[in-house]
Amino acid sequence: MAARIAIINEDRCKPKKCRQECRKSCPVVKTGKHCIEVTPASKSAFISEELCIGCGICVKKCPFGAIQIINLPKDLDKDTTHRYGPNTFKLHRLPVPRPGQVLGLVGANGIGKSTALKVLCGKLKPNLGKFDNPPDWQEILTYFRGSELQNYFTRLLEDNLKAIIKRQDVESIPKAVQGNVGQLLDKLDQRGVKAQLCIDLELNQVLDRNVEDLSGGELQRFAIAGTAAQSADIYMFDEPSVYLDVKQRLKAAQVIRSLLRANSYVIVVEHDLSVLDYMSDFICCSYGKPGAFGVVTLPFSVREGINVFLAGFVPTENLRFRDEALTFKIVEAQENAEEIETYQRYKYPTMSKTIGNFKLTVMEGEFTDSQIVVMLGENGTGKTTFIKMLAGRLKPDTVEGAEIEIPKFYVSHKPQQLETKFQGTVSQLLHQKIPESCTHPQFRSDVIKPLQIEQLMDRVVTNLSGGERQRVALCLCLGKPADIYLIDEPSASLDSEQRIVASKVIKRFIFHAKKTAFVVEHDFIMATYLADKVIVYEGRPSVDCTANAPQTLLSGMNKFLSQLDITFRRDPTNYRPRINKLDSTKDKEQKSVGSYYYL
Repeated sequence: MAARIAIINEDRCKPKKCRQECRKSCPVVKTGKHCIEVTPASKSAFISEELCIGCGICVKKCPFGAIQIINLPKDLDKDTTHRYGPNTFKLHRLPVPRPGQVLGLVGANGIGKSTALKVLCGKLKPNLGKFDNPPDWQEILTYFRGSELQNYFTRLLEDNLKAIIKRQDVESIPKAVQGNVGQLLDKLDQRGVKAQLCIDLELNQVLDRNVEDLSGGELQRFAIAGTAAQSADIYMFDEPSVYLDVKQRLKAAQVIRSLLRANSYVIVVEHDLSVLDYMSDFICCSYGKPGAFGVVTLPFSVREGINVFLAGFVPTENLRFRDEALTFKIVEAQENAEEIETYQRYKYPTMSKTIGNFKLTVMEGEFTDSQIVVMLGENGTGKTTFIKMLAGRLKPDTVEGAEIEIPKFYVSHKPQQLETKFQGTVSQLLHQKIPESCTHPQFRSDVIKPLQIEQLMDRVVTNLSGGERQRVALCLCLGKPADIYLIDEPSASLDSEQRIVASKVIKRFIFHAKKTAFVVEHDFIMATYLADKVIVYEGRPSVDCTANAPQTLLSGMNKFLSQLDITFRRDPTNYRPRINKLDSTKDKEQKSVGSYYYL
């Protein structure tokens, strides 16, 4: 039997509205075998994978595009860990946690990382693909015999290991818990480390607030602190760096590493590759087809694991899971003098603004068309305030140098989260908000196609996942005609592959449209990829800050990293930036020369 799986998307399969073309066209049904069973009354079709010959006719005939027939890589059918039901998602193998080490998981969204975490923490009993009669634990343990997972599951069952997960969606925490942050942490604090955690994660200023008043980044830090304060044997963190700025990401990584004990397990799912690199001891990649099947590789060392993921080729299984490799060739923008003269220059004066007890000073600077300016700074250093001043929404209190007028700009803004109560589908939303752009062929090929918005067109906006919302928001922002595009954290809740695609989309669009983009981005890999110029913010967050003039990528990064006291090196194979461990030889070497950021 060829290993192939048939996936039916239940949201799309509507037998009441079609003529069951899949069953009528199936050659196996014509020979009298029940390969596809569906009647106008049934809820969705059923495809028997044993009888299917993989001709792929039903895939093309289905008017709703609800069917996928996928040939699996060979030798996978005996490695099935879990399957939810007939014609649904299938997970192969499991990541292997080791006691006293941090396991990092990397891979696209929707290929079973969260399912794997549920299995490993004992919330979901793996059914080894037999969803009609699930096996008991004895059978499951026999199945994992001889692998590192056997002792893990035995310990999980016999010693009653306690597992806690930090949820992926921190936005939904206020719905689950109400009350005062400090009191909640006191309740959770079983290890007696609350005071230290609050210092590390900068939670002291929010201790007297209520949970529903916290911002995204504060919620994230609260969730990490709440998880780390409990005493457990297995700690799992699902995307701990979303909404955090660079400094907080590294702090969070150090907190997560401090949970290691000789017999405890720590597992992290993370899409920011430089942070994942910083906190893991070894890595499992997952690959597959989102929503169809996912495969977890054997553990690699940190450097090799991330490189395998970026290269899209698993050498141990001799298997290519992505067509093109992702690399970071850094080209310092060498533009010709003639080209620069054709660009329009915009100058803005030195200005300052006081809001409550927060003061922002902006040093005068200039920017040109077709340029992406990345704003580097911690949360709460007035990056959004600066943009509002450029857009003319906020009047600056003082302006020095009256000979420079503040030019009038139209601004298109993508906020951090797409808060929309829009009742309707994505295509209705796009046609209502950006009618010209979404029919324009250039915009379709530059933005809509690579962001894979086509697949979301018939989905209801309120049912979209975080990553899908993010892509729709980016598409809406770029579709609006404007002089300046302000893009706030385009990487939030996207997976590592989509981040790189999104940065390519932004770069290409800004270049073709001859406009300027200001991007706030905390993912290092994405920030270095996007930046033509950088604005560094200095000072004490939410008290008194200064925005420097735009400077080149190299000098700006050096300045920013010296504030954070981190150094970067580049990986020799694909040039991705990697954080040096504190006080390593390389770290001291680069600090003594003063080159924090290696090109």
